[in-house]
Amino acid sequence: MTAASADLTLDELRVALAPAIADAAVFDGWTDAALVSAAQMDAVDADVARLAFPGGAMDMIAAWVGSVDLAMAHALPPETLGALKIRERIRALVQARLAAIAGREEALRRALAIMSLPQNAVRAGKLGWASADAMWRLAGDTATDYNHYTKRALLAGIYAATLAVFVDDESEGKTSTGAFLDRRIEGVMQFEKVKAQLLRPSGERFSVARFLGRLRYPAS
Repeated sequence: MTAASADLTLDELRVALAPAIADAAVFDGWTDAALVSAAQMDAVDADVARLAFPGGAMDMIAAWVGSVDLAMAHALPPETLGALKIRERIRALVQARLAAIAGREEALRRALAIMSLPQNAVRAGKLGWASADAMWRLAGDTATDYNHYTKRALLAGIYAATLAVFVDDESEGKTSTGAFLDRRIEGVMQFEKVKAQLLRPSGERFSVARFLGRLRYPAS
């Protein structure tokens, strides 16, 4: 173990090892073999590395998701996102996550399979929610009412569906994934417009009955 790694807390060690574990998981899956391989690469004692991931595969996957969160935030600082419209911010954030995963599609495929197991459903859902929350926060969302939850639920669904397309996308430059993401974001934007109209105060919404009544009984 190097002096630098010896000074790390277990939380910091998880973050440090996560990308290397993902690289090894391409070949070894999310197994102890991948963990040991990553530890050797970073000159970390294997037994110490195991202490950082007591939950096994799901702990390793969660750490990888956390490293993707960090890569996304680093790739898109506030001054960059601030110049974009909200739709463009969300697209850029999802694309930044995909860029951080690129080249590790097999690791992603295996991670998705593990996360889909019934015993991992709750934690997988929390990870998806946390990723959506991280994106919305970076996008500047400050909603505290029910919109806080609906926005994250919708984005978590978009991100999960996009990952499913991404992992099998063999098109040049992952253009199929990009097109899919654009369609899904457009659908959400349309939904938000309709929702905004429905939630406007009743006095501001167009009413057919009121319109016909005005034709019949015009204001004096």
